[in-house]
Parts: sequence; structure tokens; C-alpha cells
Amino acid sequence: MKKVLQKFNINDDTKIVSTPLAPHFKLKATMSLTYVEEREYMTHVPYTNPVGSLIYTMMCTRPDLSHTVSMVSRYMRDPDRGHWEIVKWILRYIKGTIDVGLVFEKYFTSK
Repeated sequence: MKKVLQKFNINDDTKIVSTPLAPHFKLKATMSLTYVEEREYMTHVPYTNPVGSLIYTMMCTRPDLSHTVSMVSRYMRDPDRGHWEIVKWILRYIKGTIDVGLVFEKYFTSK
């Protein structure tokens, strides 16, 4: 995840957040791209890349991200600027909780 954070400019100066999704974000199906300028902006945004990385991270070590990542992954086909803001928010949350995750270890029993 550190490489993903670096790739999307989530660095040491970036403010971290304490929740994976803030209440002020409203995801709706009607948030499609309606303006030409918005469509042009989103053509330069690598939305599917970080969402794919978030899905992989969620599946492997971060079940706390499951609800939020499932919400943003619904809009992979036609995201708008609001969806991108939510993905950046999730990355800021991960930056603050980079050392949190599941660890799978072998468990031995003596019989």
C-alpha cells in the first residue's frame, strides 16, 4: 500500500483522516458525468487503478475497508469528481492506518 500511496501523491504532508468514509460524502447513481469539463477532467484521473488496489488490499488484509471500497467500486464505469474525492479520502485513511491489518500465521497445536 505504501507504493500505491506514493503513486497517488499521498505523502508525508497529506492530512490523515480517522474514518474510511465521512458522512458528508453522498454517493448516488445520479452522480454521473453531466458536464463536458467534468468528463474531460475524469479522463485524466486513474480512478480504476487505485480502486483496484483498494479491492486487493481489502480482500487480503483490510476487511475494515469492505463497505467503503464496495461503494466506490460500483462507479468504476462512469465515476465523477465526487467519487474521486472519496477514493482520495480512503487513501488518506489508509495512510493513517498503514500498520493496521490482518496477519496470517501458522498455528501449531501440541497433541
